[in-house]
Amino acid sequence: MRKLFLYPFSLIYGLIMIIRNWLYDKNIFKFKEFDIPVISVGNLSVGGTGKTPHIEYLVRLLSDKYNVATLSRGYKRKTRGFLQASANSTATEVGDEPLQIVNKFKNIKVFVDENRKHGIKEILHRFPETDIILLDDAFQHRAVKPGLSILLTDYFHLYSNDYILPSGNLREPRRGAKRADIIVVTKTGRVYSPIVHKQLVDSLKPQVHQNIYLSYIRYGMLTPVNLQIYQDKKRRTTNTILLFSGIANPYPLEHHLKKQCSELISVTFPDHHQYNASDIEMINQKWNNIYTRNKILVTTEKDYMRLKNPEIWELVVNLPIHYISIEVDFHNGGKNFFDRQILDYVEKNKGNSRIHSNQN
Repeated sequence: MRKLFLYPFSLIYGLIMIIRNWLYDKNIFKFKEFDIPVISVGNLSVGGTGKTPHIEYLVRLLSDKYNVATLSRGYKRKTRGFLQASANSTATEVGDEPLQIVNKFKNIKVFVDENRKHGIKEILHRFPETDIILLDDAFQHRAVKPGLSILLTDYFHLYSNDYILPSGNLREPRRGAKRADIIVVTKTGRVYSPIVHKQLVDSLKPQVHQNIYLSYIRYGMLTPVNLQIYQDKKRRTTNTILLFSGIANPYPLEHHLKKQCSELISVTFPDHHQYNASDIEMINQKWNNIYTRNKILVTTEKDYMRLKNPEIWELVVNLPIHYISIEVDFHNGGKNFFDRQILDYVEKNKGNSRIHSNQN
């Protein structure tokens, strides 16, 4: 009933996006192409498809050989304009995702700018040795035309089965998927059959120029936030896990953790939630109300970035919190092809960056 009520608003919003895209397609609204490999990772839906771990996958693939920079808007940061993230930055300054990336990878540069065109120009002006720029969450940022566009869609929430905001979760009509060069179906199972692949192709109906790949999540070890208070390293079993998270789709993590314990208690916050003292007090109270000694407090790596904000860190650091990191990988049938497509694109276009440097 709610979706039916909101449907007229979706029609209006969808029409606005159709007109906007048409204006860019006809070059009435101007876009900028750069003489350097620019790879965009984005989606049609609102959050939760796994953009950050896929950016991290590309960083691992490319950074040993090339000078890589990432650029995002720094969602929910309290600053504006162009900034370079560092290990000393906070999530309120640059956003949780850029902070996570800059803490993981020491051999790349991480930037934020809500104006991607301006951000790329600044990167190339200040660091002309940059070989590749990875754009995080930029599929709708059409003022920049990337050289290679990767579109992500959640296996459990395919854009082909969704509707435009506000009755659904799509930022623009499904036809926008035609702009992508690569479509990645994320959060698939560790094992899948060719039948599943065919079903996905039938549902997404890719264009002739588009390749479809399937990725899945690999979870890392639980890492204590404070090593000094972590003593029970040899815990054989865990009765209860208290998970708290502020991410768009916590269900894959919940599914993973349910297999690690007898009872999972999940406390959810809005995506990119900025924690405050009341939140930490509530989490601590729920923790104290769990009447078993064999319990563990878990959050995501992205949430951990926000917990490090100076305003609340003193309330967090003495709690027995662990964070879990994730990586994505591609099924054997597609991993080599995906890597090769990325590397071939970069190899064919890397010379342009040298031309750009000479022109500046």
